[in-house]
Amino acid sequence: MKNLATPHAPALQRGLALLQALATRPNGASQSELANLLKLSQTAVHRIAAALEHLGYVQKHAATRTLRVTQKLLLLGQPHSGGRSLIEACLPALRAIARLTNETTQLCVLADVQCVILEQIPSSHPFKYVVDLGSRAPTQCCAPGKAMLAFLPEPERTDVMQSLVFRAFTPNSIVSSEVLLKELSAVRDLGYAVDEGEHFEGIHCIAAPLLDAHGLPFAAITIAGPSTRIPKTIFPEWGAAIVAAASDAALEFML
Repeated sequence: MKNLATPHAPALQRGLALLQALATRPNGASQSELANLLKLSQTAVHRIAAALEHLGYVQKHAATRTLRVTQKLLLLGQPHSGGRSLIEACLPALRAIARLTNETTQLCVLADVQCVILEQIPSSHPFKYVVDLGSRAPTQCCAPGKAMLAFLPEPERTDVMQSLVFRAFTPNSIVSSEVLLKELSAVRDLGYAVDEGEHFEGIHCIAAPLLDAHGLPFAAITIAGPSTRIPKTIFPEWGAAIVAAASDAALEFML
């Protein structure tokens, strides 16, 4: 960690450093952990965190007292078009897919080598898959991550893949670049990606990318739920519907 005691807006630099540290820790961090990481006193960290919490960029877990970034920070880097945010433009498509499938429907973007959830519409089933907004998933073992990765330009895709940390979360996880490359080729042919319990056992996902006028991905729409309700036999039907919804959302955003 760089020495933060510089003459150029030190308070701003410390605040940004704290946000950067929290952004890499989806489960949050305590003030003492942040103090050690940033080489600051706990008093300084408390003061910075309190200011950021007041502004809505971090929140404190009531029970554990850990800090984590909020959706407000994620939205700073969200693309905007025609005065509307990406979420606003995509909500009609998200709602349409939620009505069709009755499964949790999410809007995701890539952040470095992880997939970040910006928005979701929970399933109405009593048993459902839901996560906190801002949660991150490994790109190589989640459907929206693979959907976006597949359509990146080859040099950028190679850069991302070289930074991936392959790990077996379940017996179905992709643990090699060779297997991932083969699957990404299939994703480009189909237009959608799937996750067959690769991150969480028993959870299936289907996702399609939102592509800009140059065919480059900037987001993805996905559904997620129990494999018993999203069996492999329904992948083609719902995959095609999500591809169409993602196309509609991309066009809506670019209007």
